[in-house]
Amino acid sequence: MFGLESQHIYGGSAEFLDELYKQYLNDPATVDEKWRGYFDTLQTGGADSPSQELSADEIQRFCREQSRIRAAGGLVQPQIASQSLEMFRKQSAVLRLINAYRLLGHLRAAVDPIKLRGMPEVPDLDPTFHGLTESDMDITFSTGNLGGKSEMTLREIIEMLKETYTESIGCEFVHVSDVEEKRWLQSRLESTRTNPNFSNEYKIQLLERLTAAEGLEQYLHTRYSGQKRFSLEGAETLITALDEIIQRGGEQGLEEVVIGMAHRGRLDVLVNVLGKSPKELFEEFEGKHEWKRGVTGDVKYHSGYSADVQTKGGPVHLALGFNPSHLEIINPVTVGSVRSRQDRRGDKDRRKVMAILIHGDAAFAGQGVVYETLNLSETRGYGTGGTIHIVVNNRIGFTTSHPKDVRSSMYCTDVGKVVQAPIFHVNGDDTEAVAFIMQMALNWRMTFKRDVVVDIVCYRRHGHNEADEPAATQPMMYKKIRVQKTTRTLFAEQLVADGTITKEQSEAMVANYRGKLEAGQQVALGALPGKKKRNEWNKYAEAKWTDQVETSMPVQEIRRIGTLLATPPENFQLHERVMKIMDDRLKMAAGALPVDWGFAEIIAYAGLLKEGFNVRISGQDSGRGTFFHRHAVMHNMRTGDEYTPLQHVFEGQPQFDVIDSVLSEEAVLGFEFGYNAADPKSLVIWEAQFGDFVNGAQVVIDQFISSAEQKWNLLTPLTLFLPHGWEGQGPEHTSARLERFLQLCAQDNMQVCYPTTPAQMFHLIRRQMMRNYRKPLIVMTPKSPLRRKITFSSLEDLSLGSFRNVIREMDRLKPDAVKRIVICSGKVYWDLLETRREKNINNVAILRLEQIYPFPQEELIAQIQQYPNAPEICWCQEEPQNQGAWYTIQSALRTCMSPGQNLLYAGRPAAAAPAGGDYHKHLERQKKLVDDALTLRAAARQDVTAASQRPQLV
Repeated sequence: MFGLESQHIYGGSAEFLDELYKQYLNDPATVDEKWRGYFDTLQTGGADSPSQELSADEIQRFCREQSRIRAAGGLVQPQIASQSLEMFRKQSAVLRLINAYRLLGHLRAAVDPIKLRGMPEVPDLDPTFHGLTESDMDITFSTGNLGGKSEMTLREIIEMLKETYTESIGCEFVHVSDVEEKRWLQSRLESTRTNPNFSNEYKIQLLERLTAAEGLEQYLHTRYSGQKRFSLEGAETLITALDEIIQRGGEQGLEEVVIGMAHRGRLDVLVNVLGKSPKELFEEFEGKHEWKRGVTGDVKYHSGYSADVQTKGGPVHLALGFNPSHLEIINPVTVGSVRSRQDRRGDKDRRKVMAILIHGDAAFAGQGVVYETLNLSETRGYGTGGTIHIVVNNRIGFTTSHPKDVRSSMYCTDVGKVVQAPIFHVNGDDTEAVAFIMQMALNWRMTFKRDVVVDIVCYRRHGHNEADEPAATQPMMYKKIRVQKTTRTLFAEQLVADGTITKEQSEAMVANYRGKLEAGQQVALGALPGKKKRNEWNKYAEAKWTDQVETSMPVQEIRRIGTLLATPPENFQLHERVMKIMDDRLKMAAGALPVDWGFAEIIAYAGLLKEGFNVRISGQDSGRGTFFHRHAVMHNMRTGDEYTPLQHVFEGQPQFDVIDSVLSEEAVLGFEFGYNAADPKSLVIWEAQFGDFVNGAQVVIDQFISSAEQKWNLLTPLTLFLPHGWEGQGPEHTSARLERFLQLCAQDNMQVCYPTTPAQMFHLIRRQMMRNYRKPLIVMTPKSPLRRKITFSSLEDLSLGSFRNVIREMDRLKPDAVKRIVICSGKVYWDLLETRREKNINNVAILRLEQIYPFPQEELIAQIQQYPNAPEICWCQEEPQNQGAWYTIQSALRTCMSPGQNLLYAGRPAAAAPAGGDYHKHLERQKKLVDDALTLRAAARQDVTAASQRPQLV
């Protein structure tokens, strides 16, 4: 950079330099880049410039003195130069000190209400560290517009910096790289000194909300002693924080807020924020709550709720998501719900619907789904315009509180820096500071549409739950907590001391709130009484999986749409391989080629769009398709432009989105669950790149997809596409773990299907939305069959019929001659069929089970009975014996068999891994299991029909 020896300073152009620096202070963008870099170094206290920082007056005096001396024909006196240099250095030191407070002031902020650990030493915040002394305290220095002032004495500067950055709020924002955003934060913090100037009326309202937060917990503690409730005590300002966001948000145009949180404080939020009836909550504690028939229910601190509250800007709808004990897994579900609601409202500016996520400190630092969700925040397919993250920082994860045991970072919130979210640490016992910083967080989100993190540093008055004894493992922490006045007490004493209220008024607040609780009245701020809105899911509640629906489309419509979807815009150059696929699709539309999987799939989507349903597909490489089969998005080889034909099927059509997702399974699948749970009229599909990758999202499957209806009465038609099949690609590119899904199947909770033809896939996709049956659909999708012509369908297969749960024998066998019935699902069927034809076997019939759950018992019985002389029923699968459908399907198969029939198994032997890695051995094993399935046992050839209750291997 440019030091004092630079010709720019010694050139005698004092007026120029003076005006240039003033111009820089006013608007850096108007200054030449070279000079701007110099002045930037001065402003930030860069160490590579000897001058570092100087005031406009210092530069002016120094340069004018040089000019005067030179004009008189003299030389610059050494002492003058030395004095000016010293001033330059002091000015630079002042700006370095200011910068140090902005960067490191949070380390000395008084954010810990119980003062558990001592303050760290931060030398950079000491003026002497920068060479400044007591004698400099009353000298006026340039501040670079600190708090809106261009010049202040050093004493005033230090006072302002301490008030702004080291009292009840610690701010981390220097990591934000955008200059406009950083200046926005800096100016709002420094202009107020983070010291709110609230009216007495507002302070009384804050006290009322604290009274509610504390009052509910104390009431529950005495009335239901010993019962788990995951108390909010120690973090009561969470209620004031939420009210602040909701009320201010309503004024700024928010119409919906979706809240995701785990256990702690949930009951308080339900009653005091969302307006749940205290009477209803008490009935849950007393075991009187009745669940809908067939729903097994969940514990009360997992419950969700929705309600409307009144704000000055109008009513705001609040929704608190149901949450399992897997803590942070609610994060992607919540933001998915927000995106769905935004799409339905046409909220492209992301100002009408917003997410609030409430985290625990240990979980926020420790669980990977937090990062995965943050990483979605600014992507095209998953962005919601910013989430407000609130960390209820008890500084203890169950029983562990030492920072070196719970994380490797300085703060539990450091992961937020990944997306350059500003992070505010605030003392949870400073009620006004919490309210102030929530206002700032909301304004940030509404201005920049980006995430923000508020870390409410508090404590946990009781243990992990009310039956836990925390002092056994945290004796020093709980010595402090036992003597700590409650947040409500501290704030009430403050208001009494400053004359805002009297002690009697404060006590009356407590009695008034308790009276409302005992009367079962709503106690939430602005809660709107009255009937709940009609549940749009009600029409789907009584639907049955056996309900029939017409899913075919007229041939002429298929041809028209097929031609449209295969035709790129004019002057749109496709890759030559893609062009070949589109040319083939034109021929398929004309009936000149059989219909492949990709063609059938996109026609199904187009048909649903015409029926009025939205379609959303996401996954890794979903636009093209992992196996180069879908090509829902076209790419121009000349310009790189994208074109999605399904977005242009007809004018005014519903929304179609296909999204190449981030490399995440857990967060993306959770997001899609949340999206679809908020919208029954959208077909939402998550596609795994390979079916095995669904392993990374198992918690979403276990806690939401398979059980949300039984626990929380939540329906969703969410669909999973999981490529599945044994093709010699090794253990991690083979299995979608069919057995795991089937193990979770019960109580008609979801559908598991394994279609074998494009036409079946077409009808299955359409059936998922055209029926009123709204249950998750798990589809084992093809890999190699995508290009296996024997699997292809005809246009007539799409224009006639519907999805078939069981497909009968397709060759013309004589029923009386059949001695074995092989039942199978998926890809192995085509291997069986080809081998049987090659060997001219005519006494083995093959049935396809296309829907494995709910099990189509009556349909399978009807097909088995077509072969009265078959003593053997053989289940054939590619998967190892301990995987796939075999173990879960045995009893269902027996219910379909006739007396005297034996149940046999043909497939791979039990194995720890899904598949091997040697392709040649794969072929050998595949050939063996197919041959086993098609080869009759000696007893069968002799027409021996004795039944065996134990399945046998063949």
